[in-house]
Amino acid sequence: MLVWLGQRILSSIILVFLLLTAVFFIVRLAPGNPMDLMVGEDIQKSDRLALEHQLGLDRPLAVQYFSWLGNLIQGDAGISVARHEPVADVIAETLPITLMLTLTAYLLHLVLAISSAVLMSSNRTPVFGSMIQAVGLFFYSVPPFWLGLMLIMVFAGILGWFPTHGMHSADASFLGPIAQAWDLLHHMILPVTALALSMFMGTARYLRTGLAEVLDQDYILAARSRGVGHWRIMFRHALPNALLPLVTLVGLHLPFLLGGALVIEVVFGWPGMGRVTVEAIGARDYPLIMTTTLVASVAVVVGSLLADILYTLVDPRVRQGSREGG
Repeated sequence: MLVWLGQRILSSIILVFLLLTAVFFIVRLAPGNPMDLMVGEDIQKSDRLALEHQLGLDRPLAVQYFSWLGNLIQGDAGISVARHEPVADVIAETLPITLMLTLTAYLLHLVLAISSAVLMSSNRTPVFGSMIQAVGLFFYSVPPFWLGLMLIMVFAGILGWFPTHGMHSADASFLGPIAQAWDLLHHMILPVTALALSMFMGTARYLRTGLAEVLDQDYILAARSRGVGHWRIMFRHALPNALLPLVTLVGLHLPFLLGGALVIEVVFGWPGMGRVTVEAIGARDYPLIMTTTLVASVAVVVGSLLADILYTLVDPRVRQGSREGG
C-alpha cells in the first residue's frame, strides 16, 4: 500500500511539472505581448525597455523558465502584471470564493443525481423516470455558458427573482449578518444551479447502472420474497451499495467542475479564480496564469489520488489487490 501510494504521489508530481512546463512555453509563444496591454503608445522606448527588464520579459525563455521555477520552489509566485499585487494574495482572495461555488454546486449535483438515479431505476415510476432522464440529458448536452445565460434571461430578466451577476448587492456592506448571508445565498442560486444542472445526469446514469446491478443480486431477491417494501429495499439495501463506486468519480468530476466553474464565473460575474484566470489570459498576465494553472492541476491530481485512496479503504477487494501488486 505504501509503495503504491509513493508511486502515485511521484507520478502526480511529475505530471504537474510537465503540465506547468508546457503551459509556461505555450502562453509565452502565443501571439500578444503583455507590454502592449500595460503601456500606451506614447510611452518612450527607453521606459518600455526598462519595464520589460524589470518584469524579466527581455530575457530568453529558458532563463525565464528556470527563474520562475526557482522562485516557485521557494514559495514566490511573483507579482501579477495586470493587478500589480502579489499573485499569492490574488489566489488567497479568489480561491475560497471558487471553492464555495463549486462545493455547493457539487452537493446539489449529488442530490439531483441520486434522486434521479433512484427514480430512473424504479419500475414504480417509469414515465416519471423517463421524463427526468430526458430533461437531464438536455441539460447535460447544452454548453454551461448557454444554460447560465438562459437562467439569467428567465429568472433574472423576465421574472426578476434573482440578481443577474455578482456575489453581493451594492449595499451589502450596510446589511446585518443575517441579511448579508441571505444576500449571498440569493446571488449563489443561479450560478450553483447552472453548474449542478450541467453535470448531474452523467452521475445519475452511472448510479442507475450500479443500482441495476445491485437490484439483481440474490440478497435483494431474498428481501423481496420476505415482503420487504420496494422503497425500503431501494434506500436501505440497494442504494448504499450502489453509491460505493461513486467515490472513484470524484477525481473525474474535478476537471469538469473546475472547467464549468470558469465559464459560470464569467457568465455570472462571480469574482472567483475562474474569472481571474480568464482575465489573466486576456491580459497576458503570465505569473497569474501559471499560478492558477498550478492550483487547478494540483486540485485535479489530488482529487484523483484521494479517490483511489478512499476506494481502497472502503472496498477490501481493491485493498487486497494493491497489497498483492506491491
